[in-house]
Amino acid sequence: MTRSPLPLVFALALALAGCGKPRPDDIPVEVSAIGGPAVAADPSRGPLDTPQAVRMYATAQGLVRFDANGQIVAGLAERWIVIDEGRSYIFRLRDAEWTDGTPVTAAQVAQLLGRAIAPRTRNQLAPSLRVIDEIVEMTPQVIEVRLRQPRPDMLNLFAQPELAIFRVGELDGSGPFRVTEEEDGALLLSPAFDPTRTQAEADPREPRPVEQVRLRGERAAVALARFMARRSDLILGGSFVDWPLVDIAGVDSAQVQFDPAEGLFGLAVVERDGFLETAENRAAIAMSIDRAGMTGAVLDAWTPSETLLPVQLDSAAEPAQPDWRSQTLEERRVVARRRVALWRREHDGAPPRLRIALPYGSGANRVWAYIGNALLRIGIQPVRVPLNGDADLRLIDAVAPYDSARWYLGTACRVCSPDAQAALEAARKAGTIEERAQRIAEADALLTRDAAFIPLAKPLRWSIVAPRLDAWQGNPRAWHPLDQLRNDSK
Repeated sequence: MTRSPLPLVFALALALAGCGKPRPDDIPVEVSAIGGPAVAADPSRGPLDTPQAVRMYATAQGLVRFDANGQIVAGLAERWIVIDEGRSYIFRLRDAEWTDGTPVTAAQVAQLLGRAIAPRTRNQLAPSLRVIDEIVEMTPQVIEVRLRQPRPDMLNLFAQPELAIFRVGELDGSGPFRVTEEEDGALLLSPAFDPTRTQAEADPREPRPVEQVRLRGERAAVALARFMARRSDLILGGSFVDWPLVDIAGVDSAQVQFDPAEGLFGLAVVERDGFLETAENRAAIAMSIDRAGMTGAVLDAWTPSETLLPVQLDSAAEPAQPDWRSQTLEERRVVARRRVALWRREHDGAPPRLRIALPYGSGANRVWAYIGNALLRIGIQPVRVPLNGDADLRLIDAVAPYDSARWYLGTACRVCSPDAQAALEAARKAGTIEERAQRIAEADALLTRDAAFIPLAKPLRWSIVAPRLDAWQGNPRAWHPLDQLRNDSK
């Protein structure tokens, strides 16, 4: 059992909120990112949590970056071209410096990107990066990324924090910020040196407080308490897990912002054995869950989903529909109960027992209540286990890093059928955009029929934003660069 964080919210928020004035405009922006400490972390050694990713994106940029609207803008590359139908990306680097003042070179960038795509990397973008054939230094300021197959959507990958360019050992890059102070788990970030400045601006100066950001990684309850006590301006990384705390804390609705995020939120089959051995039995679980009730129990505006793809994207067909979609929930559960009953007759009458891996938190508890209740109703014994524990079904909650149906299908295909795997591999190796679209459509139909992933909803992403952050924008990537928060600090 986890300890409830609610007393902390009330103790700080009720004691201090309302007794002060709004935060002034001439002080550093205080940011809380939900998760663990905002420590430097190497993406090639494993996934980054939100505070680690926010720190990486603040202190090291990729070839390109996202702006406040989630659009691609210049990063280390000042311009680029895409040729050969998306098989070659050529980037011209701008002048940039490492923390010691030495220049960033094309050879270093090529080497560091090569490290991100190395065979043994644990970079979570690795499956999407296998299409890269080689990264070549063409001149001291130009690199070319050559692909095995055409991928006109690769810029969104280059903009992810997992592909930020940093020096190994330092884990910091060329900005836009640098860590100038660390105290009690908080990082004071100041603008990095800009080598393009004029000679008249050559003398260094102390940054104005309004140009600085103080970043913390902390639990949602602590972040909410800090915000309600008017000791912070922004909370990043909110998800379904902790959403109910926002309502309990009494945050002004005008300061609650949602991202129109697309991605996957559902249950992935871990092993195709026992009750989960057949597609019919896996579909029984998908049929039994009251998605609208589950999402409504967390947030009325949370959108349920029954398909792997949100829209057609780069597939040759509309999203594949499960064959039970036209049935009512009760009709679906009747069919599901029959399938469970048949399995029990074939297995000495014992009810199947399934371990469901979920995170812990007040919102996750509500999701678990609907999943557990659905399974009980059709004759399955559900057991909740930690998200990274041994499980039969594991929750996947991920925002799509780029707009390709293949990302959705590849992420969902943890243990899918050989036919679906073959279709996905054919899509990866397709020599033309048209052939790739057709193979993707085939994979979508096969994966939907295989039911090795059970879609439940769209990802839920929220932030708490103070009025002084007038440049904050919701976007499909649910990503908010710290140098894009205020119009008067650019």
